[in-house]
Amino acid sequence: MKKLSELVFVNSFAGLSEDFYSRVQPSPMPSPYMISFSKNAAALIDLEPEEMASAMAARVFIGEEKLSGADPLAMLYSGHQFGHYNPQLGDGRAIMLGEVMNAQGGRWELQLKGAGPTPYSRSADGRAVLRSSVREYLCSEAMAGLGIPTTRALCLVGSDEEVYREQIESGAMLLRMAPSHVRFGSFEIFYYRHQYDRLKQLADYVIEHHYPELADQAEPYLALLREVVLRTARLMAQWQLIGFSHGVMNTDNMSVLGLTLDYGPFGFLDRYDPGFICNHSDHEGRYAFDRQPSIGLWNLTCFAQALLPLLDEDNAEAAAEKAEAVLKEYEPKLIDSYATGMRAKLGLRSVKDIDQALSADLLDTMHQQQVDFTLFFRNLGQLQAKNTNGDNMVRDLFIDRSAFDAWAEKYRARLMAEGSEDIYRRENMQQVNPKFVLRNHLAQQAIEKAQKKDYSEIERLLKVLSSPFDEHLADEDLAALPPEWASEISVSCSS
Repeated sequence: MKKLSELVFVNSFAGLSEDFYSRVQPSPMPSPYMISFSKNAAALIDLEPEEMASAMAARVFIGEEKLSGADPLAMLYSGHQFGHYNPQLGDGRAIMLGEVMNAQGGRWELQLKGAGPTPYSRSADGRAVLRSSVREYLCSEAMAGLGIPTTRALCLVGSDEEVYREQIESGAMLLRMAPSHVRFGSFEIFYYRHQYDRLKQLADYVIEHHYPELADQAEPYLALLREVVLRTARLMAQWQLIGFSHGVMNTDNMSVLGLTLDYGPFGFLDRYDPGFICNHSDHEGRYAFDRQPSIGLWNLTCFAQALLPLLDEDNAEAAAEKAEAVLKEYEPKLIDSYATGMRAKLGLRSVKDIDQALSADLLDTMHQQQVDFTLFFRNLGQLQAKNTNGDNMVRDLFIDRSAFDAWAEKYRARLMAEGSEDIYRRENMQQVNPKFVLRNHLAQQAIEKAQKKDYSEIERLLKVLSSPFDEHLADEDLAALPPEWASEISVSCSS
């Protein structure tokens, strides 16, 4: 394990020309203090946990002190925002401190969010508030605990500097980590600028450092598109299976590595509602929960368009045909990933033709009956294939208990047809159906305490959400149905 001063920087992205970024130093906040850090994230870069509790760590991750070997920069990109192309975006409040290599050869970019203005800030202050920083910090680590590809969060650093959003709030900085922060919009900007040499340079960089197995393919750029398509399809299936709603699925928030990227107005489902809109800035419901899979494909189409000059530089029609053929692989991969995941959630070992109808009927009933998504699937593991005694734990989640009984009869028949054994099925189901997710009201309670400089709830949530499939009997309240006031929580693009 290493001290902060011993981190090994390689900074491969900084080795590209400055057409891809702007070098910029973080703007420190005064009197920094460490609010929380993730031991799991620290382990990814071989960092001693004790180092994160030091005064030096707070100074480094507030931008006051520079690490030896770091080469700070803000990345350039564009993107489609709510369906409309914005020709230049870029890191307006995030600065990559550098890229660290761990003992296994893995690379992690360290990106400081809320680090002050950059050339892409468009007159904004480049700051982040404690409220939004707590939400991203906790959700990054919660998604990792759920086994969903995501950026990570190393630490949260506070300051008494005031930041204005809708009101005056406390400022904070978040240290985000990812193997790469390159996104669909990183390619789009060079496509729309007709800078195809830069487009090729970026594609070559991504293949060399993140998809080296594609370099020897006959058509490596087409292979890159296919890999991004398949990873995105899997990610969309995972979001739907866990009840996660991103809220701002713009192409500048889509990772070329298939990671969950940029946590703003996200939300986990409480009551199952396929039309759930977690972002109150999304007035048209473009990014509603049930539209995420189709938006994933829409965004991939934008990414594919950006790659067209690389797919066939002499024949635009041939390039488009190649891209279209690869994009057609998205839906089958999505459907297969979702079906496989849903069978696991239901504890089914075999594949039957009736499975799709069984799960569709369940979700339709859950919607009609306003059933809590997470609690239902967690409690379903307690059901016995041959005995209705003990069903109340899951049955009582339904307004009309007979609606559950009607579905459960078909479900039991399906279980018995494959000789399901209750004890083993329950164990398997509890490994894929979490007991805990970061519900909005839990994040809000942690934020309200943090605003009073009480960080105990952040620490409690971090511990539980890092292993959300475990029982954590001392923290049962975090798995309970949300209180009535939870429905009044509003999150938007400023969250």
